[in-house]
Amino acid sequence: MSRIGKLPINIPAGVTVAVSNDNTVTVKGPKGELKQVVNPDITIEVKDGCVLVTRPDDEREHRSQHGLYRSLINNMVIGVSQGYRKELELVGVGFRAANNGQILDLSLGYTHNILLVLPQEIKVETKSERNKNPLVILESCDKQLIGQVCAKIRSMRKPEPYKGKGVRFVGEIVRRKAGKSAGKK
Repeated sequence: MSRIGKLPINIPAGVTVAVSNDNTVTVKGPKGELKQVVNPDITIEVKDGCVLVTRPDDEREHRSQHGLYRSLINNMVIGVSQGYRKELELVGVGFRAANNGQILDLSLGYTHNILLVLPQEIKVETKSERNKNPLVILESCDKQLIGQVCAKIRSMRKPEPYKGKGVRFVGEIVRRKAGKSAGKK
């Protein structure tokens, strides 16, 4: 059995989980509503305030999907109850971030600013304090979506290994390389 797949998912107060006939799992909570289509072979049951995910047999495909769907449903339950929050910091001289509604304006050392239109499901906030790196704070109930948006923002200017400039997660450690050594004699 899959160690992750056989674990029950506890449903917190204020969250409802519904499974439709076409194996679509709908999770509603105070932070929003999420849906996930599940393979018809995988069985999902809601019992006693818990969600149980079971597979029909030990076929390779079913084993791989057992833990996957359990994790996806667990992430949905956590997302609609607590939500997810990611913080990105912009390290570099002159790097700035500002937002106007769902439009994120990034100044990352290129000749022009980068304008990014974010999905409606994501709440964005920017902070710029004196003598501190600018921060971009993203909040959402959808873990997959927020991770994808963070990866897109980070890809605009990845942290480089010599000076450490670029867009990185708060607390991320960037391995640094030594620069040029002195010339040969």
